[in-house]
Amino acid sequence: MTTTAQPEVETTQPKVVPLQEDFEETPLLVAFLTYLNYSLLFVFGHLRDFLRKHGIEKTKTAKELARMLHFPPLYRDFEAFYTRNLYTRIRDCWNLPICSVPGAEFDLVERRTNDYGWTFERTGEVNRYINLGSYNYLGFAENTGVCSRESIEAIHKYGVSCCSARTEFGTTRLHEEVDELVARFIGKEAAMTCGMGFATNSTNIPILVGKGGLIISDELNHASLVLGSRLTGAKIKVFRHNDMEHLEQILRQSIIEGQPRTHRPWKKIMIVVEGVYSMEGSLVNLPAVIALKKKYKAYLYLDEAHSIGALGKTGRGVVEHYGCDVKDVDIMMGTFTKSFGAAGGYIAADRVIIDALKNHSHSHTYAMAMAPAVAQQVLTSMKVIMGVTGGDDGHRRIQQLADNARYFRQACKKLGFIIYGNDASPIVPLLIFNPGKISALSREMRKRGICIVVVGYPATPIVESRARFCLSASHTREQLDQVLAALDELGDVLGLKYSRQHLNDGSMRIKGKSGKAKTA
Repeated sequence: MTTTAQPEVETTQPKVVPLQEDFEETPLLVAFLTYLNYSLLFVFGHLRDFLRKHGIEKTKTAKELARMLHFPPLYRDFEAFYTRNLYTRIRDCWNLPICSVPGAEFDLVERRTNDYGWTFERTGEVNRYINLGSYNYLGFAENTGVCSRESIEAIHKYGVSCCSARTEFGTTRLHEEVDELVARFIGKEAAMTCGMGFATNSTNIPILVGKGGLIISDELNHASLVLGSRLTGAKIKVFRHNDMEHLEQILRQSIIEGQPRTHRPWKKIMIVVEGVYSMEGSLVNLPAVIALKKKYKAYLYLDEAHSIGALGKTGRGVVEHYGCDVKDVDIMMGTFTKSFGAAGGYIAADRVIIDALKNHSHSHTYAMAMAPAVAQQVLTSMKVIMGVTGGDDGHRRIQQLADNARYFRQACKKLGFIIYGNDASPIVPLLIFNPGKISALSREMRKRGICIVVVGYPATPIVESRARFCLSASHTREQLDQVLAALDELGDVLGLKYSRQHLNDGSMRIKGKSGKAKTA
């Protein structure tokens, strides 16, 4: 592999970007009614389980054979109960089958259920919907254009799969080029790519920290970071989301006390954070984290899965967004699934770290290498973002995403919804609270030609069910206005406009599908 030159990335002093994020408190009455709603659901769930047990109500779930009743259960009682009595009733809001590219719009295979979610059958219809649920930040989920064309050429040249791990016969020139280009784009000496984003975290963090080490993790970190941290054997401590005082308190106390029982100094302390938190639409307070990292001589692991490509003037993520120096972040991780229209992930760091990961990481030595077409998609889309190919198309996509995210978020606030997160985030969480309104909003939006993602307990706190809108550079202003008009209507019908910060004098005018303007 050729030696990668130091990337041409400007290193400037961190600019002052105040961390202004919205996390409006849940109204007390709404919280009470939400708990009451869940309580009633649980009561009736136990009642129906009683009726099923005694044969009064028909059971549609699979039953254990009599000879297997003494076997340990596959699922915990609560998980099985929740799935059986709550999730199944609104299961039509998830796992929607599509049959097209997941761009600004997609084709949805229609289904129906005659037994309240236990089984589904296709209706034979396929309809077109506005897509606000896919991670397609820069709009590279497309089957036309230079990315698609070059990926097809890669299949003809290299085949569909490498059929081997990177350490055996799975490394092609494409993989070497991806590693080199990622390092150049991120601003690090070297980079390593993996075929799966989740595994990039879960299989590489255990190589970086081991027993005798300490991991300090944000409470909202992704499951892949949580799993990777648990596999290390290191001590794990959690700090409140973006609470720098709490983080410093943990750092100071941990250094004073040392390892449990022996009180020896920690072999290594690593702070683990994300650039953008996908469930909250929140940004990490990176300058403050870097300051603490330097003060207490810790290492910093930054997951930029949702920020690389989506933030920063040139799409270089949350580091560029704040104007920080990439040298201050020891390990920079990201994925290719959100902004690049591909799959897999990367880790960028000093060359000595990357060499160690390539020798010991399970995702490099055992897992199948990234498919050639996927590697080519990463190469082409990254070159477009960097302006190497496609002229100013990359810059246009980055700017369009920023404009769409800002416009949509501000419009939702003016309509009276509680919106979480940062204005720069392409993820816009809209709080629903009541579990009964989760399915109602999803179904009613589909009736209006719009597909959204709704999330509830246990993926969120019990009183913070929400709809999560994923903005894309491929969304037009007309599409966003159609979505906002539908939200405005349903917000009144379903009673979702909970915000006490509602701007009654807002002057935003939203055009619905009918073309009639409505003042928000």
